[in-house]
Amino acid sequence: MCGIFGIVCASERPLGETLTVAAKRLAYRGYDSVGAACVEGSGRIDLRKDVGRVQEVADKLRFVELKGLRGIVQLRWATFGAPSIPNAQPHLDSEGTMVGAHNGNVVNNAELRRQFLAEGMTVRGTNDGESCVHAVERYVKRGLALPEAVRAAYNDLAGDFAFVVTDREHNRLVAVKKGSGLVVGIGHDFTCCSSDLPSILPLTRKVIPVEDGEMVVLEPNRVRIVHVADGSKVIRPAKEVGEGMGSPEKGGYAHFMLKEIHEQPAVARELLHLLEASEHLPRMVETLRGAERLFLVGSGSSYHACVLGTTFWARLAGVMAVPVLPQQFIEQYGPALRPGDVALYVSQSGETKDVLNAINFATPRGVTPLGLVNVLGSTLTRKVNVYLPLACGWEISVPATKTYTNQVIALIALAAAVGGQPIEELDAAPAWIEKAIARTDEPMAKLAK
Repeated sequence: MCGIFGIVCASERPLGETLTVAAKRLAYRGYDSVGAACVEGSGRIDLRKDVGRVQEVADKLRFVELKGLRGIVQLRWATFGAPSIPNAQPHLDSEGTMVGAHNGNVVNNAELRRQFLAEGMTVRGTNDGESCVHAVERYVKRGLALPEAVRAAYNDLAGDFAFVVTDREHNRLVAVKKGSGLVVGIGHDFTCCSSDLPSILPLTRKVIPVEDGEMVVLEPNRVRIVHVADGSKVIRPAKEVGEGMGSPEKGGYAHFMLKEIHEQPAVARELLHLLEASEHLPRMVETLRGAERLFLVGSGSSYHACVLGTTFWARLAGVMAVPVLPQQFIEQYGPALRPGDVALYVSQSGETKDVLNAINFATPRGVTPLGLVNVLGSTLTRKVNVYLPLACGWEISVPATKTYTNQVIALIALAAAVGGQPIEELDAAPAWIEKAIARTDEPMAKLAK
């Protein structure tokens, strides 16, 4: 899910507190690392980032010292590359003349990284946010100005994302939107942009929403929006956000439970884009096809996803998969486990103790471990041979909604792939979910009472 915030000011000023507060107001989206960068009047880029919580990283790296004409802060939820300092955002280009950050997923990240390395660029990590910066760098090196380079790079980036970047020379930010959220704020002597309203509202209530396929050039005293496709101007007046918004971080919903129910179509769509471009999916499918026996292991709602998943494994792949709780996996099947068996461990957190106990028990006995997990860098991701991310972001409410839905979709996709059927047929699933929610909203509200 992640979150980005960028601000450009008319004069150099302390920006550390502004960026830290913005990051805190995006923290509900879920994250594992934090980074901030400021461009000073001299053109120096001051970049500070690390794994950890906002205040922890801000204190450790002294965000309070950050100053400049413009700044970017980013919260990262790992999808491409485990949480680490090189993978934390924002990212620099090869020469350190540009800095940028993104929100979302660039699903052709692996192929882009290979291209950038072949072109002699300095690729420091495996994160797709870095690929956004290098995609722009490619066109800057060909002589394009930053806005035109961003427009050209947009077409090289597959997936759903919002991206903001700046360079050392010009006091502006350039941002684009494709699927992920992006809103612009206009102040007295500054403009800003963010993934979501909460980080903007303490600074200004004058906002402009950005639509997919649009690029924004932010300068201290003006905002220009153009269509990425042809560069034509977009005329969209700013609007005042009223005081009666409630909690903006809940997206206008009364509570996070409702918000997360309604996020299911979006995260399902994001997962399907990831799966269709994943370089890890073929490896996992090959292992699953070679399994003598297949166990789907999960606790709680993850177990229920496994139970439903077995139905689709039988129908789509003609394979009998055994759904099992991790405690039962050890007690009930432990003595019979042998090389040739494959266990697919399903977990939201990747830290469920019973699931980790099952991996520790079964792997030494020759059972090949695979994973479906929502938190990259978790213990589970380090203990399995191959894993696929669930791409759900942070789930604040205790009952599982979007994590369960994406677990089921991932299990269906794997069953289809093993059975030699195109997973693209699942592309209709987000629309089905939207229709189901629309049809049941009113009766469920009555039933809840």
